[in-house]
Amino acid sequence: MEKSRYKIGLEKLSEVDGNAGDQVIESLKDVAPDLGRLIIEFTFADIYTRSVLDLKERERMTLSCLASIGGAENQLRVHINGALNVGVTAKEIVEVFIHCAVYVGFP
Repeated sequence: MEKSRYKIGLEKLSEVDGNAGDQVIESLKDVAPDLGRLIIEFTFADIYTRSVLDLKERERMTLSCLASIGGAENQLRVHINGALNVGVTAKEIVEVFIHCAVYVGFP
């Protein structure tokens, strides 16, 4: 039997974020449960499981995107932990933010 996109997404979310991702999805249950499902299925089942980029590359890219848009401090916290969980070093995370500052400006 083939796994559902939701189950695949939950497994990938857990691999990246541990319990932090579950807390985000839980926080959406009363407000926007469909959004939580879409995050799991699209982001983690459809995108994070693609084979060209590894999880470290995906998390570094996510950090740079979130830093670039501004106002995403909560998401940055989750993805900094996710990056550390998949093997990105603290030094690499700092370098991502330094590199972003050149293009998006300083906080």
